[in-house]
Amino acid sequence: MAKVTIRNEIRFILNGRDVALSSVAPDATLLDWLRLDRSLRGTKEGCAEGDCGACTVLVGKLSAGGLVYESVNACIRFLGSLDGTHVVTVEHLRGQPGQLHPVQQAMVDFHGSQCGFCTPGFVMSLYGLWMKSPDPSNAAIEKALQGNLCRCTGYEAIMRAAHAISSYGKAAKDPLAAERKAITARLEALRDGARVEIGSARARLIVPADVDDFATVLDKEPGATIVAGSTDVGLWVTKHMRDISPAVFIGNLDGLCTIAEDKGVISIGAGVTYTEAFSTLSKRIPALGPLFDRIGGEQVRNMGTIGGNIANGSPIGDTPPPLIALGARLTLRKGKKRRTIPLETFFIAYGKQDRQPGEFVETVHVPVPAKGTSFAVYKITKRRDEDITAALGAFSLTLGKDGTVADVRIAYGGMAATPKRASFVEKALLGKPWTEETVEAAMAQYARDFTPLTDMRASAEYRALAARNLLMRFFVETSGTRAPFQVSRNEAA
Repeated sequence: MAKVTIRNEIRFILNGRDVALSSVAPDATLLDWLRLDRSLRGTKEGCAEGDCGACTVLVGKLSAGGLVYESVNACIRFLGSLDGTHVVTVEHLRGQPGQLHPVQQAMVDFHGSQCGFCTPGFVMSLYGLWMKSPDPSNAAIEKALQGNLCRCTGYEAIMRAAHAISSYGKAAKDPLAAERKAITARLEALRDGARVEIGSARARLIVPADVDDFATVLDKEPGATIVAGSTDVGLWVTKHMRDISPAVFIGNLDGLCTIAEDKGVISIGAGVTYTEAFSTLSKRIPALGPLFDRIGGEQVRNMGTIGGNIANGSPIGDTPPPLIALGARLTLRKGKKRRTIPLETFFIAYGKQDRQPGEFVETVHVPVPAKGTSFAVYKITKRRDEDITAALGAFSLTLGKDGTVADVRIAYGGMAATPKRASFVEKALLGKPWTEETVEAAMAQYARDFTPLTDMRASAEYRALAARNLLMRFFVETSGTRAPFQVSRNEAA
């Protein structure tokens, strides 16, 4: 391996200006830097946990498809993750001389703002949508605004404004579109292939040059905090005041941002975001589309990674149960050595995963369900959008020609200390006819598989009942019959 060049500053573009920072704390957020260091106070702090969207900005990054701008939460986005990007704040929006930007003018004319605190965040989310889709559908607007909360307007005025933006100007003539080639060239010039190291002792941040360099760094710094999308690590800092030093930022490593399919298996790099994976996964495994649409808001999906969701090991992470039900496998890397294991064996106990010091999640391999296999995912939350899971069930079923269960895999989140298969339930179903009587008999085995907890999201009794009901729902949907009782109605439609 060639010797890696070390650079002691991060470089990015802020609106129209080049920025080079040689003094950056590992836990410094983009929001604080914008407001306190650059006096760009249009970006607001509301929740400081990536929920309300008041801090929304756009971040442009180079990918295989060219320069892509995405809405992100500045409150949980770390400065260390911005190397080689273009940050766009609400102050950069501009219309014709003496006029507001089309997004801003539409919000004014259609009364999309009252107190105004959340308005810049809405404007930036709508700006990002408008640049990609000048004539969006209601569904597209609602999806783009999932991560923006407003207590005043009731959203209808904002929806009307969103539909009207193109009547005030053309997205293709927007300054950000006109500058795309120039910004692309400037970002290309920033890609020098160097490793970034800032700080000393433990108060350090590192941006590896590539995946091989990341493996080298982590081998030497096995206790470092790996930061991919920061949708969880950001809260460690803003809510729990945790020390994340030294922090290694891997969100922009091309080698971890690939997604490809070979022989019916989709391989997803650990740095692939939910947004980047959506097109492939929703097409090849349709049940994952509605699930991904309910993971946080658009800003969170633009930042959060599937690999990070797995590596974090949370019992309520949304992706592990369906991936376990699909029979996914995980490639882990330490230095130059790799090993591949079944995903379900990665989760050992609460807060404990099968990952050695200096080892990291590199790729997750997801089999596409075979023809004739039924697959479904149901997520239960207190509110439909942008809420953390109370319980989540994933089901994969293959029937034999005689109508008996030839293969079944059932996995849950929120029901145990780790994402976990319902092994006893599976055994009660295997080889039996796929009938209501079989399903009802198997439900008794849930008590052997799970002992759920009571917390702020749901009681143990509710979780236990919901888990059983979801199995019955899956039976109803795969058999065309009707269940003898009402299935819980606040899960994914």
